[in-house]
Amino acid sequence: MGFATLDDTHNFAKKFSNYKDFYIKHNDLIFSKLGLGTFNKEPYKEENYVFHYIEGVKEAIRSGINLIDTASNYRYGQSEKEIGEALIELGNEVKREELIICSKGGFIQLDYPFPENPYTWINENIVDTGLATQDEIELDQHCMTPDYLEYSCKKSLKNLGVDELDIYYLHNPEIQLSTLGEKEFYKTIEKVFKRFEKLADDGLFKSYGVAVWNGFSSEGSELLSLEKLVDIAKKVGGENHRFKYIQFPFNMGKTSAYTKLTQKVNSEECTIIQAAHRLNIGVISSSSLLQMNLFKKSFTAETGVVLDDTMTLKNDIQLALQFVRSTPGIVSSLFGSKVPVHIKENCEISKVRSVKREKYDLLYKL
Repeated sequence: MGFATLDDTHNFAKKFSNYKDFYIKHNDLIFSKLGLGTFNKEPYKEENYVFHYIEGVKEAIRSGINLIDTASNYRYGQSEKEIGEALIELGNEVKREELIICSKGGFIQLDYPFPENPYTWINENIVDTGLATQDEIELDQHCMTPDYLEYSCKKSLKNLGVDELDIYYLHNPEIQLSTLGEKEFYKTIEKVFKRFEKLADDGLFKSYGVAVWNGFSSEGSELLSLEKLVDIAKKVGGENHRFKYIQFPFNMGKTSAYTKLTQKVNSEECTIIQAAHRLNIGVISSSSLLQMNLFKKSFTAETGVVLDDTMTLKNDIQLALQFVRSTPGIVSSLFGSKVPVHIKENCEISKVRSVKREKYDLLYKL
């Protein structure tokens, strides 16, 4: 099994010919405008291992989603393994090359079942094996030495049962910014990107990126410069570097990526979405439903009309997904769900056109 290809992702989209503008071409791939995320909060709860994503992944693909996102630490590798199981169970229904499969490395991926003493596990599996020193592990949970990230990526490939990833992200590097200091932090990023270029040469993934929580829209000590990251990628990989994507949370309750001037490109202030566009970096947004915290009260009727004047969409979850799917500059938006019927319902937004820019901007005035 190889990478996603333009022809195969295009063929996947054509299976859903009733969909209007639910697919977009970026970097010679066709992305569904919604992607399935497999994060589950509170990982220490046993229920996170009892209820799995296998049926949800299968339903997402059958409903037109071809972007599947995970991370090495999600449920201690269980999410990756269940994606792999889903791909096996789908059999000949879908080709690997029709799917854009992404994972992340940076957080320490403890084994499941959870080790009796995680500190001993870290020492035995990371420190004693020479993947990192104790000083290179932040808060006993995050590590971004090149050796550890290569180990983590190979473990993700094994969990997923695929030979290559389409996108591999450095996961939440901003966690280490204040500890390392800005100068040392970007030196570390250079080492990581250099290794990532080699791993791309070796065929472990086609493109790489950076996935953050606060890193691109924060105004505090975790703020990263996308321009600096691109300059580093050019330094280690040349003009044809493989740093192609960033991922960050964006939803109706967290809109700073579209509204706050947190970045600079050629000394001009801009939002992170604008910066990505100017630097030719694809944007994947996450946390589209803010772990269901958007729905403390119903959206206003005015919001509903702006997002869907056809009155086709039936609930606030669909409206929230229509919002992120319509945001200018975002390639695809991730949502998390384990329940097949909910996933199928969420994909009903594919039958409604995205909101045009001038109308979309009205939402920020309501």
